[in-house]
Amino acid sequence: MKVIAPLITKTTPPPLELDCELATEWLVAFLRAEFKRRGFEKAVIGMSGGVDSAVTGSLCARALGAENTIAVRMPYRTSSPQSMEHAKLVIDALGITERTVDISAAVDGYLASEPDADASRRGNVMARMRMIVLFDLSAKYQALPVGTGNKTERLFGYFTWHADDSPPINPLGDLFKTQVWELARFLGVPEVIVNKPASADLIQSQTDEGDFGISYAKADEILNWLLTGYKPEEIVAHGFAAADVEIVRKRLGSSTAW
Repeated sequence: MKVIAPLITKTTPPPLELDCELATEWLVAFLRAEFKRRGFEKAVIGMSGGVDSAVTGSLCARALGAENTIAVRMPYRTSSPQSMEHAKLVIDALGITERTVDISAAVDGYLASEPDADASRRGNVMARMRMIVLFDLSAKYQALPVGTGNKTERLFGYFTWHADDSPPINPLGDLFKTQVWELARFLGVPEVIVNKPASADLIQSQTDEGDFGISYAKADEILNWLLTGYKPEEIVAHGFAAADVEIVRKRLGSSTAW
């Protein structure tokens, strides 16, 4: 008797909507377990004034206690004053320890020997300098550096090697950007931070979505379909704009960071 193999069909992508209470419980438990395993009691976080670092700080404060969570603001002279203000909002709301280290002199000291550096190179020097500060303060306070990057940024290659990819643990690494926003609202991150355009704040007037050419909401949906195994033409057939799918496909297929 001939055996006919069952027809295997793709499943639709999992929903992007979070169970925020469950996600918070899981991430807090993850942080506690990782810190215990690594022998640390304190966390040190780069607090940028953006939603990712705000959520990371909130999770660490819940997992370790506000007294064991150190937030470091690291402005450059061209940084948006709003970033500093918003970082302070989070620090005050959580009651966590604060440090502010101006990286301008250190960055400019190097760039003085590279006057032809373009905006991208200059931004990456800033990002790497911030990580030098974070790891040095880690040694000072015996605190484990905690990353703040999300899944969308990582898949798009929107990070700097040996900078924001460096911390040994990254609690938001499996969350798309839209899920981080959802979790932020649940955790009580100030609305002014949740609602503002996301920005790496390495170049004046820079925004993530401006760099991408697509909104996070559209990008996350398309990424979700691609990661479930759908081909670009199949995603277009489900109602997505071909141009948007191509932006995400190219980003995902060639993601790199300098």
